[in-house]
Amino acid sequence: MPPGPMRRMARARRQRYWRAMEPIVNIVLPVFAIVAAGYLCGRRGLLGDDSSRALNSFVYWVALPALLFRAMATVDLDSIHEPDFLLGFAGAIVLLWTASILVAKFVFGRSLAEAALHGMNGVYGNTGYMGIPLAIAAWGEAAALPAIMATVIAALIVGVAIFLIEAGGRGAASPGRVALTAAGAVVKNPMIAAPVLGLLWAAGGLDLPVPVDAFTGILGAAAGPCALFAIGLFMVGKPTSEGRIEVGVMTATKLLVQPALTAVLVFLVFPADPLWAKVAVLMAALPTGAGSFVLAQAYGIYVLRTSSVILASTVLSVATVSVIFLCFPPGV
Repeated sequence: MPPGPMRRMARARRQRYWRAMEPIVNIVLPVFAIVAAGYLCGRRGLLGDDSSRALNSFVYWVALPALLFRAMATVDLDSIHEPDFLLGFAGAIVLLWTASILVAKFVFGRSLAEAALHGMNGVYGNTGYMGIPLAIAAWGEAAALPAIMATVIAALIVGVAIFLIEAGGRGAASPGRVALTAAGAVVKNPMIAAPVLGLLWAAGGLDLPVPVDAFTGILGAAAGPCALFAIGLFMVGKPTSEGRIEVGVMTATKLLVQPALTAVLVFLVFPADPLWAKVAVLMAALPTGAGSFVLAQAYGIYVLRTSSVILASTVLSVATVSVIFLCFPPGV
């Protein structure tokens, strides 16, 4: 082949590569930078010894419930006509979470509560803070709805995790009493009550009043950055090498196994609309979301390993999400 066409082909390949990398550089790297900023502030002692827990409590009780309520209240329920997307995306989560709980209990000797978080870390992605902007940047506004639906499913993951954590902390009580007590705790939990109220609002077909929309929007926007910053604060002085095998298993599950299984389900088993299928694979390939750390620190269990897997998966997702965009080029 003459040199001219070869150079044009090489230039076109470089352009496709940088087009795929641009959303990652613009969105994924700032996430890691927020964690790093929290770590540096913690190292300098700028915010005090209890700053991570205080910031996490703000996210748990105020910011994240506002985000979840607004996300659910503004969903157009009539526009959701993609059962194959729901079956494929949620099906991969159920299968992997179940397998991960069994691995955590019988391989790593974890309690049910810890195993629930171990499993959650392998399937709960950073869909809201990273996923929605990445999907829109890659495939336009049409990708917003499937990305939002993945975020709604992520809210359900939080609910199931809270139930399992509550059930796992009830000792030797009868199964019926454990289930009843755990269900009561779930109902009272702000991260469950908020999205349920939002769903009821959406089902009523009402628009959010402008002041409520602004209030929940401002508070909700703080949830992601504050949770990521709190992770950086928490990591100061912690032995990051502890539980390396567990962290590696959770990271591999989240970044490699979940997107691969999701791709099989949404493209082959439950063939979804091509755009929805691509968004499903992208959502599955995202790093572990900060919501896992919010739960871990709120309950005081599995905190170090959860923060470690969020950090590791966020760094490595630069490579794995790049592969997703090379397989499904932005704009195509």
